[in-house]
Amino acid sequence: MTSIFNRLSLFSNGSSQLWQFIGGMMMERLQDKRVKRSRRISPVGLMAALGMIALGFALPAAAQGDGLDMLGGLTKGEWTVSYRDGSPDRKICVRSGRELIQLQHSTRGCSRFVVEDGASRVTVQYTCPGDGYGRTNIRRESASLVQIESQGIASGLPFQFAAEARRTGNCS
Repeated sequence: MTSIFNRLSLFSNGSSQLWQFIGGMMMERLQDKRVKRSRRISPVGLMAALGMIALGFALPAAAQGDGLDMLGGLTKGEWTVSYRDGSPDRKICVRSGRELIQLQHSTRGCSRFVVEDGASRVTVQYTCPGDGYGRTNIRRESASLVQIESQGIASGLPFQFAAEARRTGNCS
């Protein structure tokens, strides 16, 4: 193998030798990479790598869980939802707080995706197959008072509302 100084002297003999030099350097690098790639991975190393990949997917899912602790901390009972657009008030029985997420969709079997899960604010996006979808933001002012904003599509029609929900008694 020639030293780098011997290779540099090739440049003085013309540009065709320069291209040969560059091509030779590239071939050496490719051969080095092929040798490195052809090394076998041990079964133990392979299992460790697969385990780490599986753990990488499992931890975020386990960490997110169901969440929505803020909603679980709301006072249980009858709540009155007062819409800001003048629509009639609505009374609902709150058992878990999650009842406030889908006020426009009474459909069961909706899938939910938690966008934000904070101590005083949650945002949930949900899809109800065959009935539409929505995105609801709930801001807690106290254990018995929340502000709700929601929008989406219900029964093929768009909806958007802002409301205040307040605990007004026990469920009947």
